[in-house]
Amino acid sequence: MNDFIIAYEPLLTLMAINCLLAFSQYVVLRAGVFSKATAGLAGLGAYAAAITNVTFGWPAPLSFLFAIVVGGVLAFLISVPLQRLRGVFQAIATLAFVQIVVAVLLLTESLTGGAFGFNNIPKLVNVWHVLLVTAGAFYILYALNRSSVGRAFDTIRQDETVALALGMSVSFYIGLAFVLSGIFAGAAGGLIAFYTRALMPEQFGFPLLVSALAFVVLGGRISIYGPIVGSAVLTLLPEIARPVADQKLVLYGSILVVAMIYMPDGIVDTLRNRRNSQIRAAKSAAAKTAPAAEARETQS
Repeated sequence: MNDFIIAYEPLLTLMAINCLLAFSQYVVLRAGVFSKATAGLAGLGAYAAAITNVTFGWPAPLSFLFAIVVGGVLAFLISVPLQRLRGVFQAIATLAFVQIVVAVLLLTESLTGGAFGFNNIPKLVNVWHVLLVTAGAFYILYALNRSSVGRAFDTIRQDETVALALGMSVSFYIGLAFVLSGIFAGAAGGLIAFYTRALMPEQFGFPLLVSALAFVVLGGRISIYGPIVGSAVLTLLPEIARPVADQKLVLYGSILVVAMIYMPDGIVDTLRNRRNSQIRAAKSAAAKTAPAAEARETQS
């Protein structure tokens, strides 16, 4: 097992980081929030970790924690005005936020390196660090989904009016979803900085936004395993289809179109719904045959 992880370290590391980005996108969608800010928050986390470590000489663990704090705090700050918006307007506003982040990173050349990028970052993490952080994020979401918070997210996503009628603080739960999304995105950004050793503003723009959304849409937006499956499939696919790897966004878009037609709820949620339907059908059939069997036994 250890030999396998070492042999495929770059691929597994990329897959785990993508999974963390998918978790960031998943938690807001689970709460019914159409936020697309994951890419921008990851970019701010990445540059926060790199600048504090390289420029200001902070220890790597402290820089990584700062990236998480930056992601969480900024997510909370943007959640305040965004709670006045719903649906497609939230999506447009957060898309604008991502573009603003990229522009700021490009314009602050003295601090971020601008279009030349931020280079010479020491490689301070390996695949085990990335897997540990991703596993921690999974545990948080798993516990959250099985708690009253997860049930509140489901209620708000399905019908916000019902949630308000039940006395739920919708603004609190939406803010919590934003903060968790920012924490996961900031963590992913910090890992990207300390693993790739170089940052460019453009890598946290529209392509990353599409990728994070694709991971969740393909895998499933309800089950916690959806982002894992989606990120694994879309990370492995360019490696398998190397001749078209340069056209990754086209490939992702084509897969999403097919998935939305044949698996509109995502791979995991669609399979789970089909299994539940089969179980209900089997129970219904058993319930219908039971009285007939009892009647035959009585007659005999």
